[in-house]
Amino acid sequence: MPTPTLFYGVPSGCSFGSIVALEWLGQPYRLSRIDMPEVVTSAAYRQINPIGETPTLMDAQGNFLSESLAILNHLGARGIEQGLGFAQGTRDFDRLNQMLAYLNTSFFGAFAPLWYALEHGAQGAELEALTRYGAAEVRNVHAELEAMLGDKPWLLGEQRTLADAYFIGIARWTRYHQVLDRNDYPGLQRLFDKLEDDPAVRFAHAIERQAPAQSQGGFQGHVTLEEVLAQR
Repeated sequence: MPTPTLFYGVPSGCSFGSIVALEWLGQPYRLSRIDMPEVVTSAAYRQINPIGETPTLMDAQGNFLSESLAILNHLGARGIEQGLGFAQGTRDFDRLNQMLAYLNTSFFGAFAPLWYALEHGAQGAELEALTRYGAAEVRNVHAELEAMLGDKPWLLGEQRTLADAYFIGIARWTRYHQVLDRNDYPGLQRLFDKLEDDPAVRFAHAIERQAPAQSQGGFQGHVTLEEVLAQR
């Protein structure tokens, strides 16, 4: 039976949240580093994810699952005892699914104009329009999420869930796109700082930087895309 393997994108892919989630889960897993845009759009990678995006998870049965929302719900079903996910059909499951959907659509999507401008070398009037629109969207979703968080310690309440893991992987994008001061959203700044101090988040940062990384979960090392394909 294969060890679950997460194919994560660098630099700074949203798959960061899935690495954090796997660390919190504490069960055996491997990682496979996928360079963007070169490898992620290659014919080899498209054998496991035809749309050429990360993350992709190979589960314990050797099946491939893509899209962060689907992967995090898959991991959540394995992390009910740890409180990372909840049984489907419960109110807590619905609340988690709602928050993940918001992060996956509105929060993630707000950065799209800014990423487009950066990755496509936009200039002049196009750059100005994309930056103005993206900045307004990013400020808007931060205000919305600040209101949803309120004075709770975590996005859903008294305990951390996979929503918090996904949040930190996207929220760090303001380092690339300096369109707001997170201190204007004190609840989100508090949550961001708490997560940045989390061992699993520090581990994920080190993994991305290819620095020495100390796992407190079930990390069993890296495997290459070619090695996975050869075993199919």
